[in-house]
Amino acid sequence: MSKKVVTMGEIMLRLSTKGYERFTQAESFDVVYGGGEANVAVSLANYGFDAHFVTKLPENPIGQSAVNHLRRFGVNTDYIARGGDRVGIYYLETGASMRPSKVVYDRADSAIAEADIEDFDFDEIFKDAEWFHFSGITPAISKKAAVLTEKALIAAKKHGVTVSVDLNYRKKLWTPEEAKEVMTNLMQYVDVCIGNEEDAEKVLGFKPGETDVTSGNLELDGYKTIFKQMKEKFGFKYVVTTLRESYSASDNGWSALIYDGNEFYRSKKYDIRIVDRVGGGDSFAGGLIYGLLSSNDDFKYALEFAVGASALKHTIKGDFNLVTVDEVETLINGDASGRVQR
Repeated sequence: MSKKVVTMGEIMLRLSTKGYERFTQAESFDVVYGGGEANVAVSLANYGFDAHFVTKLPENPIGQSAVNHLRRFGVNTDYIARGGDRVGIYYLETGASMRPSKVVYDRADSAIAEADIEDFDFDEIFKDAEWFHFSGITPAISKKAAVLTEKALIAAKKHGVTVSVDLNYRKKLWTPEEAKEVMTNLMQYVDVCIGNEEDAEKVLGFKPGETDVTSGNLELDGYKTIFKQMKEKFGFKYVVTTLRESYSASDNGWSALIYDGNEFYRSKKYDIRIVDRVGGGDSFAGGLIYGLLSSNDDFKYALEFAVGASALKHTIKGDFNLVTVDEVETLINGDASGRVQR
């Protein structure tokens, strides 16, 4: 029987300019669906887990299209509540070279932002579940969503479920002060904390030394200091960060660091040419969850799997990471040639 994992959040309609067009050039948009926790669910379904995504979507054709998109990739949608007025939308302009990508949100008053606790039976949702994953985006979308997130976390812990969070600070959704107030409280339920240098600072108030991702300068000792502080303050089992060295919008260095309370371990590093970086962090979270659950907590393997999986995601259009376990294993075992498979 495959392991049951649950994620909860917002799935949005993504409208992307074609190729590398700017918004002001666009005469049409490419349509996909995606969102932090939905992206993680798709990764875990690809890896063979019983992945359930929890959200609320309108009872209209656009809401149904989002549900169908999840089902297409093997995600269980039984716990999706139906109702509300709209699906959140985000617009994406893909950057290149020194021009960064841009995102414009149109997600106010979406169905999940307005959802009530009564829309979900969390005892049923977490029955027989082994893992629950959420991100800092979900409690940021509305005060009601923040309350809903805590209710889900309380139920998850009641059922003995391991909880992971991707801190995922979004400045267009809330301020650092709002994020710290809400997220610091939610950390009491978390076992595995994932976040990059901006997330750790803006959401929890920890800054890793002189690290500046925009200059490609990584000071690992700074991360080690805050990892120890975070573990001491919140009691996390693992503290994890991706290490993105942003040479340009097209080329990044990609690795990660994990701390289990005794040892710091840094993964191998990949130099990636980016096709689509949206969902890169979510694919990392999905890979980490798969690695920890499938290896009986071999955190070094889990980290290498997560980094390999997310490196591959950067080569795939759309929010979802459509790779298999075998493809990730091939990469992390040393074949990064990109040669045609036939």
